[in-house]
Amino acid sequence: MKEFSEKLSGVKEDLKVRTKKTAETIYKSVDDVLTEAEATSKKVTANVKEKMSAATEEVKESFRLGKEDTSSCKDGSPETSKHEYSETSSHSDDKSQAGTSGYTVFNKLRSTLSSASPVVSGAFAKLRDTRVSTYAKQGYEIFKDELSSSSSRKNRNHSRHASAATVEKSTRTELVIVPTKKSVLGDKWEAFKDKMRGHPVYKRVNEYTKPVVNIGQEVAEDVRERWETSDNPVVQKIQDLNESIFEETATAVSFREIRQRDPSFSLPDFIADVQEMIKPVLTAYSKGDVQTLKKYCTKEVIERCKGERDAYASQGIFFDHRILHISDADVRETKIMGSAPIIIVEFQTQQIYCVRDREGQVTEGGQDTIQTVFYGWAMQLMDSDEVPEEESYYPVWRLREIQQVGIKALI
Repeated sequence: MKEFSEKLSGVKEDLKVRTKKTAETIYKSVDDVLTEAEATSKKVTANVKEKMSAATEEVKESFRLGKEDTSSCKDGSPETSKHEYSETSSHSDDKSQAGTSGYTVFNKLRSTLSSASPVVSGAFAKLRDTRVSTYAKQGYEIFKDELSSSSSRKNRNHSRHASAATVEKSTRTELVIVPTKKSVLGDKWEAFKDKMRGHPVYKRVNEYTKPVVNIGQEVAEDVRERWETSDNPVVQKIQDLNESIFEETATAVSFREIRQRDPSFSLPDFIADVQEMIKPVLTAYSKGDVQTLKKYCTKEVIERCKGERDAYASQGIFFDHRILHISDADVRETKIMGSAPIIIVEFQTQQIYCVRDREGQVTEGGQDTIQTVFYGWAMQLMDSDEVPEEESYYPVWRLREIQQVGIKALI
């Protein structure tokens, strides 16, 4: 044991000496790199300062030339005006001469500034090309769109559909490698890492640390596997508590799926679209208008409407409802049904309840019977293969289920 302890102490001292040497070499290499970086940064700053000073001097000289030309033009203008006033006595001639002299002064000033610096000439060109009326018109159009009743999402969809109608839909699925852009600092950092990896000290340290890292990863994987496959009731309770706290809710899952399919989805715009389609859908459903229902509903709702209308017609029952008021729609729930996200919306209407027979006679209700009807709608985000080709360029919502939650008589 004494011999082993003596050998162990000798090995420790040897390791301390080696670590000191490696640390000194690493510090020296880092100091060299830092000195090189400081020198290059100083050179760059000196070059930038020289270029900035030269540019400022050029701009100052150009403005001096422009001032001298304008002052000479101003000095010469009174004499010409006096001479012209002595020659002519009419007031109209004086005005014309003054206008021409001002025009020539402006031309000289513009020519001197354009010849002095191209930046000033470019500014004059931009100022000449800008039109205040165009900007005012664009602002008025944006303001009008915001105040209009139609939602911005529908306008975006229509514009996207109009632009995509002229483009043929491609079915190619090739992968394209796109090079990533790196900054100057990132390139220098990559070069520094490559240089350090090639250093013998780094290689030696990596030889000692790599097996330790591998063993640590294996131990962590074994512990994770034992934790996940453990039958201990305490461990299972902890896992259940963790899932109940950190697990993603059904609403979050549905909204994540909606965002993946439609990155520009907005819930207020969606509610506005549903609010606009309530009246035409309810009117078409009560009358059995299939062509109108095809614009807003899925096949299941249309088939259900056909079956109900046929059954009522066979019994001689015909509805003559009329909607008087529609309340604001509210989102009650969002969930995933299969692979399609669904948003459940609820609202209420005040409508006249009237049922007639084949001869048009009122059998139930009447024109003065008003009811409050509570509805629940399930709106489904359709897949691209379930909608027509002309509508598959943008996300489409359809009415999947319609339900009367309750009825309350008012009059």
